[in-house]
Amino acid sequence: MTQALTRLNPPSLPNAAEMGYSQITIAEPGRLAFISGQVAWKPGGEAVPSALAEQAKTVAENAKAALEAVNATPHDVIMARVYLVDLTSERQEQIMPHLLAMFDGAQPSVTGIGVAALAGPDLQIEMEMIVRLPD
Repeated sequence: MTQALTRLNPPSLPNAAEMGYSQITIAEPGRLAFISGQVAWKPGGEAVPSALAEQAKTVAENAKAALEAVNATPHDVIMARVYLVDLTSERQEQIMPHLLAMFDGAQPSVTGIGVAALAGPDLQIEMEMIVRLPD
């Protein structure tokens, strides 16, 4: 049986593995799940935390819950897109520990995108994922 996902960081590109992601992910044929952007909204309707790091923690928890809902793990994530209001290196440093912990060493392909706003005025971070569902 072939490996469902192959991660690549070719020497002709910057070594993304050092940052916790892969430049390229190759997915074998199979069913895919497209997980909508997860934000810092909680299922119980609690208030969105004002601190960016706390929002990132909630986003990671929601993303993990979405993966579990489709019987997948972070190792099944092909691509993650992270949208961050006011994207700066300092703000990236606040969110990355939570996202890397959620990825659990999987190193999927990741794109960070700076945006002016998200779906609610209090939201600062959102993450969507493309997942290859396990057989």
